[in-house]
Amino acid sequence: MRIWYGCCDNWQNHDPCAYHFPFGAFRGCDHAWVGASGEWKGTMHEHPVPNPGRPAPTMIADPARFKVLVIDDEVQIRRLLRLTLEDAGYVVREADSGGSGLDEARRDPPDAIILDLGLPDINGVEVVAHLRGESAVPVLILSVFGQEGSKIAALDAGADDYLTKPFGDGELLARLRALLRRIKPAVASNTFRFGAVEVDFARRRVTREGHAVKLTAMEYALLQLFIAHRDKALNHRQILRELWGPKAESQTHYLRTYMMRLRRKLEDELDAPKFFQTESGIGYRFVSEP
Repeated sequence: MRIWYGCCDNWQNHDPCAYHFPFGAFRGCDHAWVGASGEWKGTMHEHPVPNPGRPAPTMIADPARFKVLVIDDEVQIRRLLRLTLEDAGYVVREADSGGSGLDEARRDPPDAIILDLGLPDINGVEVVAHLRGESAVPVLILSVFGQEGSKIAALDAGADDYLTKPFGDGELLARLRALLRRIKPAVASNTFRFGAVEVDFARRRVTREGHAVKLTAMEYALLQLFIAHRDKALNHRQILRELWGPKAESQTHYLRTYMMRLRRKLEDELDAPKFFQTESGIGYRFVSEP
């Protein structure tokens, strides 16, 4: 099943306020199920989501461990997120505003938070800033197309990743799994592997398919930064500030040059990188498990 979340006004050839499924649609205006051929199927409360021929969901290990707090003022979005997350084995709690979300996070700290940027009381960037003053909980922000400035501000404030509406349930679950991997207890190791590359931190040595790869000091520092923040979107300013200092935050050509060098040395295909991926309008993401 593929579920699309987002503002229907931005979708072409879709009815307003309708969430479309392969087997029909859920109309947000009247909370009604409408079949693929237009027949009435009742309300969501009368008939749960149909599940014809659907394979068993991939459950996460010990799902009771993972509690997800969804902070979004749109009831339809919260309902569909709950559907997808609970189907995958997560425990879900909801809040419809920034203030109530912060209260809920303090009352019973979640393992991850899914946060909409457009909230009625406190904007999402402020919520992230409040959370980071109290907790290191992973935060996945939701935004709409055209909010690049707000996404960057949220990442600067401490958010871990973002999704742009509309998005599919598969992408949502993949991003959430990546965030939750980061909170697992770290295993003490002097090496890190991805693809055919092995990084030996103790010896500051990088090999690819068993052969030594010569990296400059800055290339190695960039690689270390990506590994430390693996699977997380890093914006240009974050990377430049970390490696070259605050005065270099606007010098994106530095970063483009070093990214090209790193990809050339560690990727199989320079034009289609698997590990060092570009986040359009934002920055870069190191994908540890493509």
